[in-house]
Amino acid sequence: MGSSLPEVDGGKVLSDAWDYKGRPAVRSSTGGWASASTILVVELNERLTSLGIAVNLVTYLTGTMHLGNAVSANAVTNFLGTSFMLCLLGGFIADTFLGRYLTIGIFAAIQATGVTILTISTAIKGLHPPKCTSESGPCVSATGPQLSVLYLALYLTALGTGGLKSSVSGFGSDQFDDTNSSEKGRMVKFFNWFFFFISLGSLFAVTVLVYIQDEVGRRWGYGVIAVSILLGLALFLSGTKRYRFKKLVGSPLTQFAAVIISAWKKKNLALPSDPSLLYDISETSQKNKDRLPHTDQFRLLDHASVKDSVDLVSAPNKWRLNTLTDVEEVKQILSMVPVWATTIFFWTVYAQMTTFSVSQATTMDRHIVSNFEIPPGSLTVFFVASILITVPVYDRAIVPIVRRFTRDPQGLRPLQRIGVGLVLSILSMATAALIEIKRLHVATQDLSTLNQETPVPMTVFYLVPQFFLVGAGETFTYIGQLDFFLRECPKGMKTMSTGLFLSTLSIGFFISSMLVTLVHKITGQGQEGVWLADNLNKGKLYDFYWLLAVLSVINLGFYLLAAKSYVYKDSRTVVVGDSGMSMEHLKEDTSDDAGNRV
Repeated sequence: MGSSLPEVDGGKVLSDAWDYKGRPAVRSSTGGWASASTILVVELNERLTSLGIAVNLVTYLTGTMHLGNAVSANAVTNFLGTSFMLCLLGGFIADTFLGRYLTIGIFAAIQATGVTILTISTAIKGLHPPKCTSESGPCVSATGPQLSVLYLALYLTALGTGGLKSSVSGFGSDQFDDTNSSEKGRMVKFFNWFFFFISLGSLFAVTVLVYIQDEVGRRWGYGVIAVSILLGLALFLSGTKRYRFKKLVGSPLTQFAAVIISAWKKKNLALPSDPSLLYDISETSQKNKDRLPHTDQFRLLDHASVKDSVDLVSAPNKWRLNTLTDVEEVKQILSMVPVWATTIFFWTVYAQMTTFSVSQATTMDRHIVSNFEIPPGSLTVFFVASILITVPVYDRAIVPIVRRFTRDPQGLRPLQRIGVGLVLSILSMATAALIEIKRLHVATQDLSTLNQETPVPMTVFYLVPQFFLVGAGETFTYIGQLDFFLRECPKGMKTMSTGLFLSTLSIGFFISSMLVTLVHKITGQGQEGVWLADNLNKGKLYDFYWLLAVLSVINLGFYLLAAKSYVYKDSRTVVVGDSGMSMEHLKEDTSDDAGNRV
């Protein structure tokens, strides 16, 4: 922005950011690390909450609420799926109504409320069934009212988590001016620290918090989370006077819906032979987007840019008439759908690590030394370890080797990274099936072990390979997806990229719930041949893992077809014409996007 910025109170102000009173933000007294640091604490608490509850929830549902393994697994995956799906709602509210600051504040308070109720539900005896004892007879499952309180707590937490998750990274980046080279560099460092705090929260959740929950008490573990959220919220609000605020830009979901509806309304109108006759940015005051050239894909949507007699005599209405650039942005999103759809199943595989793999761990020998036992949920620490190992190995070892063959500075491109992650997910399920077969073989050697009266004499570290493979796969898939959606989403619909990415996680968890329900219904719940038995030592969990491996192979086949047919935005040939855009312009846009990638 340079020296052209006006002077206010002796400091340069920003043209696109405002302070808490609605005045142009002064660079020297707003934004920067002083503001971003308090936002990082919010993200740490978000990860602490979602993972601190999810990774150990299945043991609470089976051990305390006395629910079956299949029901418990679905409860966990539905909780996680809802959290990620509600990110779309949070993003819509932030972009259209409240802005990111208020969205974070309100939904953090909702999250704290949910965790507080969860803490109370574990502390009050009447809100969970009595303990199982040999004198009391068969275990009594949780009643409807008890489950209602639990689910109220979980889904309030999911609502809060989803709402603030959608805005934290965006509000953090708002504290840096990407038109200033110095601040743009700090923004890149902010995202590095952002992922560091995610990893820090994950590590603390699967080690310290899980240990507190199992060894000290659930109410103490959840209470720590509730207090942490409230302290983080207080710290976040304390920085209000220093934050930079951006104007509401409207949700890209609104644009998407407007184009579809406009095109449908005018589907019977003839399309002009010359695309330059379609309504576009040059005819409006819309200055915040780069004009896009016309493409021949999804021609039906072009009807949204055709003027009819009503449009000629009235002011533009987005529910009747959209610019060609708006239409082309929607087309770009639709062209990404095949890749989007075929990346979902990875997260279905991932879901098993927080459900059945944790249930496996509860049946095995978890001692490191004679008097110290690893909590079952803490096995997910190998996720974090796998990521911490995979990232530097990829950057330092794999990328230099791949560059020699591809001459691409990135090493593997986003779609190739995702492909590696999908392959690793197949290997993880095959490995999990083989390890489960071995575990069952050991369990059948002793009747007390078979009836789950004593742990299977087999170290829990046999489960490490499946955790490690899924963790490594997550590194490739997560970064590949994030890179792909940020790179390929239209510049005018950047908030859509995060929504598309997070929706794959959400749907993946819901598919896991659906598969568990179908398998449980088909194979039975108590008779011979049941796959997902409440007593894993009498079930066939390995068959469920084989099923996931086979479905993953089929999904990989469809993914390869989708990836092969997809053309990256920076590789598309564009003819310079009425649009005024050339191939060089597209490359410039891509490099700009890459410079702002997480």
